[in-house]
Parts: sequence; structure tokens; C-alpha cells
Amino acid sequence: MARTAERPAVAGTSLVPLVHRIAWRRRETSDVVTIALEAVGESLAPFRAGQFHMLTAFGVGEVAISVSGTPGAPGPVEHTIRDVGAVSHALSHLPAGGVVGARGPFGTSWGVAGLEEEDVVVIAGGIGLAPLRGAVHQLSKRRGPGRLTVLVGARTPDQLVFADDVRRWRELGADVRLTVDAATPDWGGEVGLVTALLPGASFDPARTVGLLCGPEVMMRFAAADLADLGVDSSCIRVSLERNMQCGAGICGHCQLGPLLLCRDGPVVTYGGTVAALMGQVER
Repeated sequence: MARTAERPAVAGTSLVPLVHRIAWRRRETSDVVTIALEAVGESLAPFRAGQFHMLTAFGVGEVAISVSGTPGAPGPVEHTIRDVGAVSHALSHLPAGGVVGARGPFGTSWGVAGLEEEDVVVIAGGIGLAPLRGAVHQLSKRRGPGRLTVLVGARTPDQLVFADDVRRWRELGADVRLTVDAATPDWGGEVGLVTALLPGASFDPARTVGLLCGPEVMMRFAAADLADLGVDSSCIRVSLERNMQCGAGICGHCQLGPLLLCRDGPVVTYGGTVAALMGQVER
């Protein structure tokens, strides 16, 4: 039925960053910003949705950041960054025209090519929508019979990202549902866990592929709920992240059991070994 997460050819794995300039920046929330990078000289190899780049804030350090743009789209390459550490802080505060380093792309992708026939359920928690954004863009433009459901959860309404994209996906026919953990007086949507949105979604479990990204505990429960609804665990893909420092499977800091997530992930098929490593959900 559905293909597993794609592992790319070994390319673009140089340890030398290429210089890029920030073409523009857009604030998404109080602590999340999207920056668009254009090459100053040599360009990075093409990326696939779900892959990541190693971005360098010169004089500070390097960090793995998923690409939030659409594969094949013209123009600068977009990355959405949450300000949570020294490097991400430096990157997210650089102005337009600022210079950064970039290596990659690295890792596996969501493998959306060939999913025209399948129903696809995308489940994202908070900033976890960023690595899924390019895949949703691609899936929303499919011409096959497969349905697209996008379920997004955030702590509060002001933590929801990509409002313009949500409207566009709905216009293209996707069933997009939002929920928050804690509502504000002006919030008129759902309140509760993102997994609580699953019973109201329309999809055929026998032909469904699940794409999940967000806090690991959310992915564990969402994957278990999809499996309880009849979705085969081999058709559920999760994006895992550990301490990725080299991007090329050399340093071993991102090891999870037998996996080196910068090489064998970040997108991996749920079930079996991965489910055991993430921790089984007790019912």
C-alpha cells in the first residue's frame, strides 16, 4: 500500500557550511520566526519535505532546523525557528540581510510522492507543523481521490502558526481542524488534546497514511489512537529528533537504539522497534 519514509541518496553531507543571506523574515508567534535563505554563492542541493538543514549562527554555533518551505518552489528556502537556545536565539534575531551558514539537506523525508490514492492524516503539535508544512502544501494539490486531514494542536491560540496556510489548505479542500490546550476569551474553536479531533475526521483506516510531528508524548498517543482506529502501524510516520550535531551519521549524538536519526530519520516508520524505543502507550 503506502511506501515507507524515503531515505535519500548520500548527497549534500559536506561538513563545510555554505554562506546564505536572509532574504526576509516573518514573525509567526512571540517566540517563533520564519527566515528565508538565499545562497550567496554555491546553492544547497534540492530538499524533500521532512528533511532538515544544519544552520550556523556564525560565532555562536550550529543547530538542526527542518525546512518549512515547499520542495521545488522558486525563491529562498524557508526555515521556521523557535527561540529555545543560544543558536536558535541568534538565528531568530538576525535581521533581513544577515548572513548564516547552511549544510544539507539531511535525513529522510515524509515520502509524499505516490500518495494520490491514500487518505492522509497529518497530526501536528505546535511548532511540529513546520516540518510538515511542505508536505501539506504538496498533498493539498494532489489530483487523486485521497482525502487530506490536518489536525493541529497548540498550547494557546497565539501559539498557532501559519494562519494564512491554514486558510489556503481549506480552500484547496483539506479538512483542517485546530485545537488549543487553554482558550482565550476570543477563541471560538476546539479546546483539548489534538488526538480528540480524530473521531470527527473522515478517513478510511484501510487506506490511510499518518504523518505525525510534535512533542514525542503527543506522537505516541496519536500513533496509538490511529492504530486503534485501524490504521496499520507501518503506515504511520513520525518525525523524531535528538541531539543532531553533524548531520552525516558520524558523531553518534543522535543515536536512538540502532538508529542514527540524522541519517535514518528524522522521519521513521512507527511500529516495532521505533514504537518500543519511543515507549508503548498503555491502555
